[in-house]
Amino acid sequence: MNFADNERLLDKLAAEYVLGTLKGGARRRYDALLARDPMVRRATAEWQDRLQPMAQFTPAVTPPDSVWRGVARQVGIQVSTAGASTTAGKRSFWLGLRDDLSFWRGLGMVSTALATILVAVLATRPPAGLVPVPATTVASTPAAAAPAASLSYVAMLADDQAQPVAVITGDIGTHKMVVKLLAPQTVAADRSLQLWAVPKTGSPRPLGLVDASGSVTLPLPEGVTPEAVSLLAISVEPKGGSPNPNAPTGPIVYKGAWLQI
Repeated sequence: MNFADNERLLDKLAAEYVLGTLKGGARRRYDALLARDPMVRRATAEWQDRLQPMAQFTPAVTPPDSVWRGVARQVGIQVSTAGASTTAGKRSFWLGLRDDLSFWRGLGMVSTALATILVAVLATRPPAGLVPVPATTVASTPAAAAPAASLSYVAMLADDQAQPVAVITGDIGTHKMVVKLLAPQTVAADRSLQLWAVPKTGSPRPLGLVDASGSVTLPLPEGVTPEAVSLLAISVEPKGGSPNPNAPTGPIVYKGAWLQI
């Protein structure tokens, strides 16, 4: 397949491949292309670079022995209880899993929730060069065109247990960002949730207050790009926001990498 004339299709396939949502025969065909097509390898590497920073902000957790046994049952591997409870047993267990294809297929399902969120964001992006035109506009002024949506950035904020809490998208066309909580959060009556941009250098930058029960649209300031901002974070502040404009005064409860899409 020649992707030179259809870079948008390649971009979508590469995104789904890296996210783990490209399945079955489509994934096998992509694997074959990956082995021989430099253009496919480059697109795949670009998506890996975009998504990999999310893992850097996930705290390390040592699962208990019951988790190892549960994984083994899910993927059909026999592991002795005694072996799983010792360091040597765990090492042997993982050496066995390393070469077991069914294990890696099963492990890929863990990222399904995140993949669904990101693919939904990608699906909202219009094809390059195409501008959606409302039917009422077409009827009254055939030559007119509505502004195209231009989702540019995304962040998934997680708590200290690595559970997804909020999805944030940024639109450089409208200079707005939408903060959507995946579930309502409990905040004391005298407290507020405040969103911050954490730059690669310099002090954190306040972006606005977050609605603890749903979603909110905030201005997207100039310079709040993945090139300058490594991650977004939400802190718990006194009602109305932090009294210090250059830093949170309360605890950081959610954070996530700010990525270009």
